[in-house]
Amino acid sequence: MNTFRTLHRSILLLFAIVVIAIVTLVHFSISKIVAEQSLVQQRSTSPALSLIVDQLFKPLHISETLGKSRELIDIMNSDVINEEQVFLTLSRLEREFGMTFFIAHETTRMQYHSDGKKMALNEGQVSWYFKYKKKDDDEVADIGKWEDPHFYIDLKIYDDRGKFLGFFGVGKRLSSFINVFEQYKRLYGYDFLFVDPNGNIMLSSDPSLMASFSEFANLKDLPWFASLPSEIQTSRDLNNELVSIENKDFLIAQVTLMEFDWTVYLLNPLDKRQTEISNGFIVSVVVLLAVVFALFILIYNLLYYFRKDIKPDLIIRDSSRLPDRLKITDIYNELIEESGDLSLVLVDIDNFLEINQQFGRNAGDEVLEKVSIYLQQNMSEGGAIGRWCGNEFVLLLPKKKAKDAEKLANNLRHGIATMSEIPPYKGLTVTASFGVSYTNTHRLLMEVSGYAENALYQARQKGKNAVCVSLIE
Repeated sequence: MNTFRTLHRSILLLFAIVVIAIVTLVHFSISKIVAEQSLVQQRSTSPALSLIVDQLFKPLHISETLGKSRELIDIMNSDVINEEQVFLTLSRLEREFGMTFFIAHETTRMQYHSDGKKMALNEGQVSWYFKYKKKDDDEVADIGKWEDPHFYIDLKIYDDRGKFLGFFGVGKRLSSFINVFEQYKRLYGYDFLFVDPNGNIMLSSDPSLMASFSEFANLKDLPWFASLPSEIQTSRDLNNELVSIENKDFLIAQVTLMEFDWTVYLLNPLDKRQTEISNGFIVSVVVLLAVVFALFILIYNLLYYFRKDIKPDLIIRDSSRLPDRLKITDIYNELIEESGDLSLVLVDIDNFLEINQQFGRNAGDEVLEKVSIYLQQNMSEGGAIGRWCGNEFVLLLPKKKAKDAEKLANNLRHGIATMSEIPPYKGLTVTASFGVSYTNTHRLLMEVSGYAENALYQARQKGKNAVCVSLIE
């Protein structure tokens, strides 16, 4: 049993190592998946931020820089404006920067465009000028010029004493945004929505949602937005929301543009992200399975190492599952090879035929089971037990002399004779006869067992419930 206890402790230790290894690998796998997900998220949002900087912040910074130029302030800080100079300056800026520019002059209430057009700023006819003039913000982003829709950034211009001189602005055609958005969508697969505080869609990668003829599409008009819970619609906090658009799943990332008071919603298709994240997950799972397989091989080899010791120590509760004579032959050969000497004991249940006849075959099976369990629990450490024939058992006791085997057999005989009754078979008594033989050389099992058979025959002749020894000459 020492070998079994050693193996038991080894298995527990290996089990603990496996559990720790699996928990550690799962932790690192989850960390890797989260890192991979973050990397994919970064890869998807980085181009979006690059686009926002290039298409929105760049015009804003250009207009801010030009709005502080002395040339522009001198032009606007005049009661009578030089229109020729204004158009020359604006057309030059358009050539240099590839965008349209305008000046809205407060004193003359006239607006001049880099394309050479001008218009009067009459209250009631031109709403944007008077609306934005009243606002506290010095920078306003808007959509205008409806015959050819443009995205405009309007800057309030002041003189050195803080007097309001009018607006200077920069504009880009919406068609240019559509072209850029289409390129990004082909490359990265996601859509943009630029939304103002009222939910109006100012810019979008979907051309059908772009403003035209002073009509804006609104978030609430989109079916996927209308399907969201009312509290989410009210707050318009869509970050990490999962939506379905035309039977495809999209994950929304949200960015706030403080400079324009806009919110950008990035609709990222999940199929592409799932593929990239799944690749990282598969690598982690493969590593996990490889480690578990290696530990399994280690356990298998350990079990193989202890195989010879496990067999003798093995206790099988069901007598019908004990090793048969063929298997016992293999075990005998292994034990005699290892130990060099061995005692063999045959155990025969007395009057077994009469037990079956008087109490029935079920009672016979109960007797076999009970005797089998008792022998397994009380035989010497390191021994092996098997079925020899119908109602006989064989005990192999390595490194045990004949006298020791005879003493053990007498203890077993007494224990069987004093076992408690087997309910419900009242009056059923069980005894057994024992035949002992011994060899200190490598003899065949049949030779050693033949002497044990002779000893068992002598025990029966003595009246049964006895132990006899027959030694090889």
